[in-house]
Amino acid sequence: MQLFFQRRRIFLIHLLFWCVYFTFFLYQISMPRRGGAEREFEDLLGDAVFHVAMTMVIAYINYFYFFPRFLKHKNVGRYVLEFCIPFAVVITAMVYGKQYIMDGFSKQLRFLYTERFYIYLTINTLFIVFFVAILRFVEDWLELEAKRKELENEKLTAELRFLKAQINPHFLFNTLNNLYYLAFTNSPNTTEVIAKLSQMMRYMIYDSNTAKISLEKEIEYMHNYISLEKLRLNNEVPILFETSDNTEGVQIVPLVLITFLENAFKHGVSNSAENAWVKIKIDVDGKTLHYTVENSQLPIKDEKTKEKSGIGLQNVQRRLDLSYPNQYTLDVQNLTDKYVVNLTIPT
Repeated sequence: MQLFFQRRRIFLIHLLFWCVYFTFFLYQISMPRRGGAEREFEDLLGDAVFHVAMTMVIAYINYFYFFPRFLKHKNVGRYVLEFCIPFAVVITAMVYGKQYIMDGFSKQLRFLYTERFYIYLTINTLFIVFFVAILRFVEDWLELEAKRKELENEKLTAELRFLKAQINPHFLFNTLNNLYYLAFTNSPNTTEVIAKLSQMMRYMIYDSNTAKISLEKEIEYMHNYISLEKLRLNNEVPILFETSDNTEGVQIVPLVLITFLENAFKHGVSNSAENAWVKIKIDVDGKTLHYTVENSQLPIKDEKTKEKSGIGLQNVQRRLDLSYPNQYTLDVQNLTDKYVVNLTIPT
């Protein structure tokens, strides 16, 4: 039913307007006039039908032809000159038609033959014609606004896809390097790495191509990522990953949490660094998800490495802006001995 009204919204608005106008006009002409004879309902109904029909004719000639030309050329003088001729023809037809329907050309109703009646009929019809024209203007504006929003949504969707796509090559490049090293050294963990990589690629290619994904799948993806990092680091770096028990049924935007986790391992952990560590915590409190990532600080070797880290943070912040506008909080603390990220998003 809602779809029916949306598709026929403009038609229903016009139909409602003419029904209201017809009812109001019929009521207006049926009011008893001082010193005037009471008219038959059939005559009143005929007058109302003829009046509204003729008004609709000139209103929609303007609606479909003259007013769109005016909106296109923006030439008031041309519009007035072009519209005056058909308008004068219709007004003339209305005058003679009403004189025939209401009086039969007997001139007993003198008001129908006065200048006052001609002016009243012209102004009344002109008002309705321009009111319908305003409807056309509003409809065109709403249609333009709808297209603008559609283009904006398409642009935002494309930007989200682009930002999401930036995550995958970076991760794949790191993992392939690790896999190459394991294969080169004939490590028994090679098959395990390939299996986990396969699961993660399936998640990135298929599961994450939706607006929202279950938090449990995102956590599984993060566990697989941590497992690969542990293999790369030979299990020499302590990694603590805590999650609350009430994650079932929670939906979030995919591949947002992993970015901060990747940064923690990329810029805060090395198997050659002493006292390196990573802590991850996910807690769901009602309709809010609290995500914390802490990692030890590594000395930054050059400004280029620092710049790349900043680009990654800008990437995820842009994704959060698009996915959770004015709904998330992100607190990043770059301390001397550790790097802390606190993220809060609605679920």
